[in-house]
Parts: sequence; C-alpha cells; structure tokens
Amino acid sequence: MRNVLLFVCSALLVSASAAAADLPAGKQVQIYLLCGQSNMAGRGKVEAEDSTPHPRVFVFNEKEAWVPAVDPLHWDKPKIAGVGPGLSFGKQLAESDPQVVIGLVPCAVGGTPIERWVPGADLFKAAVARAKDAAKSGVIRGIIWHQGESNSAMATDVYAEKMKSVVEGFRKELNVPALPFVVGTLGDFKNNTTVNTALLGLPAAVPKTACAPATGLKDKGDNTHFDAPSQREFGKRYAEAMLKLLK
Repeated sequence: MRNVLLFVCSALLVSASAAAADLPAGKQVQIYLLCGQSNMAGRGKVEAEDSTPHPRVFVFNEKEAWVPAVDPLHWDKPKIAGVGPGLSFGKQLAESDPQVVIGLVPCAVGGTPIERWVPGADLFKAAVARAKDAAKSGVIRGIIWHQGESNSAMATDVYAEKMKSVVEGFRKELNVPALPFVVGTLGDFKNNTTVNTALLGLPAAVPKTACAPATGLKDKGDNTHFDAPSQREFGKRYAEAMLKLLK
C-alpha cells in the first residue's frame, strides 16, 4: 500500500510540473488583468476553439503558474465557469504583435458588487496581489473590466464615482499612473441603463480609459450571461479598445 501511495504522489507531482509552462524566451511579456463579475469570469459553453491554445497567450492560474491559456480561464465557480472575453482578447492582442507574449491574470468573481472592488476591499486587494506576483514575469499593460449586474439598481452618478475610484486605485497600487483600463457595457438584452450610462461616460471622466460596447451581443438564455459566440466577439472588442489606448 505504501508503494502504491508513493507512486500516486510521484505521478501527481509529475503531472503538476508538466502543467506549468515556460514562457517563450526573447519576447516581451505583456500582462493584463481580467476583473469584474460573472460575465468576465465567463459562463459560455466551452467548445473546441476555446480549448485550443495560442502559442503566445498564457494564463496565470490558481496556483500562480503560467500555463497555456484555454477556457475556462477562471475558477471562481468551477461547476459553471466557461467562456468569457479573456481568451479571445488575449489572442487578438497576440496577433497584433508577433514580438510579444500575452499573460492573462484572471481575477473576476461571479455575483460580486462593485463595493468589493473599490480600493481596500477584499477583491481589490486580491487582484493587486496577483498582479504584483504575475509582474515578476513581465510588464502590466492594462486591465479589462466587466461588472455591474449586481449594481443595476444603483444611481448612475454613484456607480460612476465608484468606478472612477476603482480605476484610480489600481493605478496607484500598481504604480502605473496611466494604466489603460477598458470597461464593457452590460448586455442590451436586459435593462441596465443606469450602469451602462456610467460605463459609457467613463472615458470622458477618466483619461486612458475606454468602453467596449456589448451592443448586439446575445445572452445564453438566462437574460444575464453572454453566450460563447458573444463572449468571443466581446473579447475582440475589448482588444480593439485596448490597442487604441496603448497607441
């Protein structure tokens, strides 16, 4: 029995070691945080293309190891985690510059209000800590954000002020004063006017921010979460907005 246990433990160690990957040498590693709630974490159905890694897109996983990025990127709710915008966002950025490696840092947690993301709150501090650990391998280049379903009843001006504090807080704690920050609007399949007004107004209120529109994207049938094709498209929209900020 002891020999069997030793064999199993050794196999697990080998498997864990094999799961981690060396980042490609000779290329700049650009790091992006994925923050917000369930639509950033992803709830779309995983299909073959979502399980196909790009040779220059990696994810900083739960064990803080860089591994090839495939969906689901997040593990906030393992039984329902699925396709989000992060993977297609990363692939689009990688295709825009063959000299870079894209490192994605998942931080989103489903069902969370913005109050848990303001400076000093638990998810804000957790994301900052993960970002700093990931930055040992590269340079933090931006943040993409999707959140607001949990605050859909909040007044526009109140949400806008909290959103502004989130952006400024990350920039201060990560010591990148003009860190590009892209938010995405909530799906137009549901009445989210107050939050969307705040998100759409962010670029005029805070420099080096942009808003990726969710216009025309579809839900998965629950009137809340984007389906997988919409998430892939949304990721491309985030990437387009981020690339404009990076210029």
